[in-house]
Amino acid sequence: MSGRLEEMPGEEGYPAYLTSRIAQFYERAGVVETMGTEERRGSITAIGAVSPPGGDLSEPVSQGTMRIVKVFWSLDSSLAYARHFPAINWLTSYSLYTGNLKGWYDENMGETFVKNREKAMSILQEEASLNEIVRLVGRDSLGAMDQLTLETAKMLREDFLQQNAFMDVDSYSELNRQAMLLAIILKYDTLGRDALNRGADMNALFSLPAKEQIGRAKYIAADAYEETYNKIDEQMQREIEEAAAAGGEDR
Repeated sequence: MSGRLEEMPGEEGYPAYLTSRIAQFYERAGVVETMGTEERRGSITAIGAVSPPGGDLSEPVSQGTMRIVKVFWSLDSSLAYARHFPAINWLTSYSLYTGNLKGWYDENMGETFVKNREKAMSILQEEASLNEIVRLVGRDSLGAMDQLTLETAKMLREDFLQQNAFMDVDSYSELNRQAMLLAIILKYDTLGRDALNRGADMNALFSLPAKEQIGRAKYIAADAYEETYNKIDEQMQREIEEAAAAGGEDR
């Protein structure tokens, strides 16, 4: 590129001022006052799509963009081939606005919302580490707690993050609904760990009828989800308690 512009080349042949030009583009976003006779204010949102050769995010355009923007959605081809929509990789994507929005979340969604988000991310990151072990020695070599982590992570991926773009009830989901569903999945993880410590059978926890209900929860109609989610929550707590009690009797 620098050669065609007859300029001194920078990193990987791009112009040395590449980063500053990218910054100028994104600086156009924000609140603006429109020109004209009337005083009018509006906002401009800039969403840049960067497609590096071979998916290499270390190349200059990608790195220059990531240094400037505060939100990054990393599209993953492996997720797309697995029919996971949207194919956004939850480990490499990030948002730097979370801290700015924490006050709003605490006021409108409760203080547990941000904590649940952080816990869910921690479980997904732990799953990535455990998968390395599973590839080497198999899942059966893991302990019950680690297998519960994988099961919870699977629920987060398939029952919470994955969407069906062809169903109106799942292509868009209000924030309160997301918070309730996430809380149920994480409660399953917390109660499941307590049940395992009390001697519950691991396979019994993984085959609970309530767990199957959680898998279908995102397809419930928008005007009925609150009541249904509360029933699923109660059913899940009851079934996990029964599994823990049965495990305690067998010990």
